[in-house]
Amino acid sequence: MKKHNFSAGPCVLPKSVIEQAAAAVLNFDDGLSLLEISHRSKPFVDVMENARSLALELLGLEGKGYKALFLQGGASTQFLMVALNLLEKRAGYLNSGTWADKSIKEAKIYDDIYEVGSSKSANYNYIPKGYDIPEDYDYFHCTSNNTIFGTQMKSFPNSPVPLVCDMSSDIFSRQLDFSKFDLIYAGAQKNMGPAGTTLVVIKEDILGKVSRKIPSMMDYKIHISKGSMFNTPPVFAVYTSMLTLEWLKNLGGIKAIEELNEKKARLMYSEIDLNPLFKGYAVKEDRSMMNATFTLENENLKETFEAMIKEAGINGINGHRSVGGYRASMYNALSLDSVKALVEVMSELESKA
Repeated sequence: MKKHNFSAGPCVLPKSVIEQAAAAVLNFDDGLSLLEISHRSKPFVDVMENARSLALELLGLEGKGYKALFLQGGASTQFLMVALNLLEKRAGYLNSGTWADKSIKEAKIYDDIYEVGSSKSANYNYIPKGYDIPEDYDYFHCTSNNTIFGTQMKSFPNSPVPLVCDMSSDIFSRQLDFSKFDLIYAGAQKNMGPAGTTLVVIKEDILGKVSRKIPSMMDYKIHISKGSMFNTPPVFAVYTSMLTLEWLKNLGGIKAIEELNEKKARLMYSEIDLNPLFKGYAVKEDRSMMNATFTLENENLKETFEAMIKEAGINGINGHRSVGGYRASMYNALSLDSVKALVEVMSELESKA
């Protein structure tokens, strides 16, 4: 039976990417496995360069002063690296979810951090709006999509200071003017590849302005100078991310995938809104295209619903403990047919109730 994988991460990947990655594990370079080649070998150096180039190409940032890096430590390490490299006196943060909150806590280790807006008191069911960004901040940090709560920023401020964004759970999913951002980071395991690497896209001219000494492994300038090869990179994760970026490019790029993502989201939210057995968690204007969060109104139907889900081959829709209920993560590689399968189960449950 086909499995419909709605897991919040690690994510569903294109079948062709999994097949290519599996083949490379067996034989990548003249009988050598991808897992055992030198990261300094020309075949893998080519992979790294291609992955970095594809990231900039898809984001429309080629030739605009940006560099793409594939680093380790997940997006959580970027909470530290951003502050170490950019924070001199003070910075502003938008607190829109669990990971945004964690980024604030990490940055506060170094200097003054101010929350320009927060939806924490409402358990993050909306995106804060109407905030100001003072011109004397070193940078402004936001999180574009909140996986746990199912909210997503639909617009971004015209920031008077460098704009930093954690795009871990919606990178490459929709068209934006990415040149508005001075630094973007994203863990690969949502829309780009397996866990183990993190994409950082950074405008070079914002670096080198802090007075502190930065440890070598945390210094963006060093990683740029070494082409993401300052230390041994996560070879498999970078290679699989490259394959996923190639898949996206061949599909028609971000424009094409956005159209598919919009269809999936419309179908999912239409069922949530029309079916009286379910209720959406996030406020409608801030609903995420990537993560639909919802609850079952009648707990007496929970056992029946989950048995139907299992029978339909639907995987990974349990909601996070912070919200409860269910969460359907509809990342780039999830098919429209998978969303239809879930919607059919929800509709069938209504007919049985």
